Amino acid sequence: MAACSGGNTKSYKMDKGNETLVCLETTMGNITVKLYNETPKHRDNFIKLTKEGGYDSTLFHRVIKNFMIQAGDPQSKTANDTTMLGNGDVGYTIPAEFNDKFFHKKGVLAAARQGDDVNPERASSGCQFYIVTGRKFNEAQMINMENHMNEAKQEEVFNGLARKHMKEIYKMRKANDNEGLLALQDSLEAQAREIIDKEPALKYSKEQIQAYTTVGGAPHLDGAYTVFGEVVDGMEVVEKIEQVSTNRADRPKVDIRIIKANVVE
Repeated sequence: MAACSGGNTKSYKMDKGNETLVCLETTMGNITVKLYNETPKHRDNFIKLTKEGGYDSTLFHRVIKNFMIQAGDPQSKTANDTTMLGNGDVGYTIPAEFNDKFFHKKGVLAAARQGDDVNPERASSGCQFYIVTGRKFNEAQMINMENHMNEAKQEEVFNGLARKHMKEIYKMRKANDNEGLLALQDSLEAQAREIIDKEPALKYSKEQIQAYTTVGGAPHLDGAYTVFGEVVDGMEVVEKIEQVSTNRADRPKVDIRIIKANVVE
């Protein structure tokens, strides 16, 4: 197993200036990622955990073909074969750092997080991350995805408004007041449309369409999870990990471990 230093990684750093590189030495090979300076909170936290040994001995505990590989759960360091993983943390979250420049093309590094229902600000996990593998899409599929996500956004706003009227809805249901329920529904739908109309509709950029139709990725995650880096060496290792056999919880049947993580000096 080659160590996380020297060779092509150092040459890349010299060529690309002041972006920080981190090498993940895994049981299946080395993966080197660069961290974006435009997402400084995530960059600095990843560097901090790396230098503290926070990622050493953690597992890639969630692997889904044509989607992503996920790691960074501190509980995975000592987990047995039946331990359910994915809920471990370091006691804090990181504010989202969304940047239209960065999206979920194949090979990017992004932060995992809890769902919108308990995390409406979409703050990132303090430690868990994933690397996108994804799949390729054609332009028609991209257009359909745009439409679907814009519709889902309106539904999300509608559901948020409805939650504020749950007591009123419950009373009308109990009283079989269907006319009142329909009137409230019409009112909330109009409010949702008004809110949505004030915001620009989702439209994939030329850069996104080019990437997703040629390289591939996971476009449905854009704008929902912070992308803060990308693989610059070892993508073949990511692809090997992606192909391993997993159990029903998407955990590899044979442990794949980050032996050591190092900031490349």
